Amino acid sequence: MTRRLRRMAPLALVLCPLAAATPAAAQDSATAAALFDRGLAEMEAGRYETGCKAIAESHRIEPKPGALFTLAICESRWGHVATAFTHFGDYLALHEQLTPEQKIRQGDRPKVAKKEREKLAPLVPELALSLPPGAPAGTVVKRDGRVVDGAALGVSVPVDPGEHVVSTQAPGGPVQETRVQLAHGEKKRVELQVSGAPPPPADGPSGRRTAMYVAGGVGVAGLVLGGVTGALTLGKKSAVREHCGSGIGLSDETACDQAGLDAAESASTTGLLSTIGFGVGLAGLGAAAVLYLTEPKQSDMAAGATSRRIRAGVLAAGPAGVVLGASGAW
Repeated sequence: MTRRLRRMAPLALVLCPLAAATPAAAQDSATAAALFDRGLAEMEAGRYETGCKAIAESHRIEPKPGALFTLAICESRWGHVATAFTHFGDYLALHEQLTPEQKIRQGDRPKVAKKEREKLAPLVPELALSLPPGAPAGTVVKRDGRVVDGAALGVSVPVDPGEHVVSTQAPGGPVQETRVQLAHGEKKRVELQVSGAPPPPADGPSGRRTAMYVAGGVGVAGLVLGGVTGALTLGKKSAVREHCGSGIGLSDETACDQAGLDAAESASTTGLLSTIGFGVGLAGLGAAAVLYLTEPKQSDMAAGATSRRIRAGVLAAGPAGVVLGASGAW
């Protein structure tokens, strides 16, 4: 007796879970049957939304070929041609796996499924979604609340006619929605928009390039100003020589008449502008060169450039000519 009990012990370990699972399986089967009956009644009454959902839940709990076929009929009547087309295809694929006895019990359903599928094929819309070039990596695309796999982007997929809500969201950015309307048999390709992507750092390549262009432009403008005002200053040289000192027969070489004083004062102003212009021009070009040659985040160069001080405007007039001077510090 003891030996017999030992031999039956492993078998009991296998049978006990099966026995415990039987009531649960029976309950699921009863639930699936009740949902199917309710869904069928709703479908026959024309309430396709509640009917199709009940039949779909019944098939999920207890997958059966008959429930799948009825679900395809319901979706077709509801106007979900793409969903119905897919369900009819799934039913035909499942029918091929049935035993001969099971196929006989399906009756004319395979013929009806093939006929309905052929009728629905030209009515099924297709939608291809794609992201714009340069979209941030990790951008999430959803269609009607479901995530679209990256491999499916750019591929035309069957969808039901009507309005579809497509959303995109870049990492760290807001959700942007696009509504797409599709008619029966319409094929559409949509390039989505991605908004709110994090901007590049302020000291990134594009920011430094802009700063380099601005500094270079200021430098060129400063040199032009310095050259023009310098030329005007040199033009006053002959007037100072003529109206100051021995140029007009005066004993004091530093004495000037009114015309000489006016020329000297004008030369002083233009000389100051010329000195400042050349200083700003050289500083601007120097800053542009620093931005071009250095790596990003070299902010100390820009800080140093802003601390430059220029002192200019030293003018001496005499028979020898006009002397301009400038001094400065970094």
